[in-house]
Amino acid sequence: MKLHLLSCEAQRPDRRAIANCIAEISSHIDESLSNELTDILLEGDVVDIEVEDKNSGSALRALRKLSIAYEIVE
Repeated sequence: MKLHLLSCEAQRPDRRAIANCIAEISSHIDESLSNELTDILLEGDVVDIEVEDKNSGSALRALRKLSIAYEIVE
């Protein structure tokens, strides 16, 4: 499943928690890339990630917990 991460709506976003979440839920993204994607997301740009279908439910819950707005593409 492909997701567009649109924005982080948290008052005080936790960069490390967001980076860890991206690295854990997405396939083929390592820690350094997840840190770069977190910076891009917090600057206000859309980030595209791919999540394995078997992990999609827990991935979406984790994003909601971090106040990250997303859009399901596929």
